[in-house]
Amino acid sequence: MRSFLLSIFLGIVSIVLLSQSVLAQSISVRHESIPFNKDSYEIPALKDSDRIIVYEGFTLSYNSKTLIPNWVAYELTSSEVDGPFPRGNGFSMDLNYKGKQAMREDYSGTGWDKGHMAPAADMKWSRTAMYESFFLTNICPQEHDFNGNDWLTLEKLGREWAKRYGSIYIICGPIVGNNIFGTIGDNKVTVPDAFFKAFLVVQEHRYHAIAFVMQNEPTHHRIQEYAMTVNELEEIIGMDLFPNIDDLVEEMIESDLYFKFWNL
Repeated sequence: MRSFLLSIFLGIVSIVLLSQSVLAQSISVRHESIPFNKDSYEIPALKDSDRIIVYEGFTLSYNSKTLIPNWVAYELTSSEVDGPFPRGNGFSMDLNYKGKQAMREDYSGTGWDKGHMAPAADMKWSRTAMYESFFLTNICPQEHDFNGNDWLTLEKLGREWAKRYGSIYIICGPIVGNNIFGTIGDNKVTVPDAFFKAFLVVQEHRYHAIAFVMQNEPTHHRIQEYAMTVNELEEIIGMDLFPNIDDLVEEMIESDLYFKFWNL
């Protein structure tokens, strides 16, 4: 009987250790000097399948099946908006990422843009952050007109809000949806149906959040038409955003658009 109980105990310990090992393997930190802070406001609730990469200017969860990020998150401050470093232009693989990823050739001749999730224009404060924003781990296939119009408008709004409020937390990423556009390239990079972006401002223990969903197609609408609550976005993407805020406060900010605050 004692040996039977011991074997059960050892089995449970093995399962626990295995689950911890799987979770540890899901976190791949690129820079040892930049620790992964899962308690930051902008980091969504993590899943065991997340492969986390921490760059100087942003953090992301990379999906080696779709070959696009699941989400990209970062804080943008007012002092970072007008940084001194010019925009880069050299897309490349992240050679430090030990897993399958997209290649530049996958995008060549497809008609799809290499669309930034963490925008290069948000990384002008650091040469390294700018360089890393062009890694293909931070890129998704985007329709050309969409990338240069409504998505760009939303990126500019983020910078405007960072300057107005001092800092802003941003989570964005693709919505694969029904995958109506299929894949591109020999590596079969998934083309998302749509994209999301959520913003959070923290001011003296007061929280304000708003979210947007945009289809990956050449349509143009007023930015207000894309806006929704964070709760509504979470229902669409199946992800828990801003989980590091007190539950009561989280429910409040996720259920109110605060159009007046955001000046929309």
